[in-house]
Amino acid sequence: MKARIIELHAEAPAKPAIGAACNGCGVCCALETCPLAMLRFLKRRGPCPALEWSANDVRYVCGLLKHPEHYLPLPAGTQNMARRFFARSIAAGKGCDSDAELAD
Repeated sequence: MKARIIELHAEAPAKPAIGAACNGCGVCCALETCPLAMLRFLKRRGPCPALEWSANDVRYVCGLLKHPEHYLPLPAGTQNMARRFFARSIAAGKGCDSDAELAD
């Protein structure tokens, strides 16, 4: 795989091992755009436009999950349904699936 440089917040947590719980490091979304975001943003490579830094949580979050109404014209009252759909679509909560190797 070709080496690429990504820029992440200085306080972002270190990337967890593949399969470990997601900690919001942002590496996966900075490198690649998930299939859902590809459809929404018509963009194949990262960083994902919905990757957001949360200063309160000191981690990255998916904007499509956190507040989908900012990225999509959703009918009133459908935000929770959209969040559930997006979480299922990107396997949120299933563990780190990024096999990216980071240089020191």
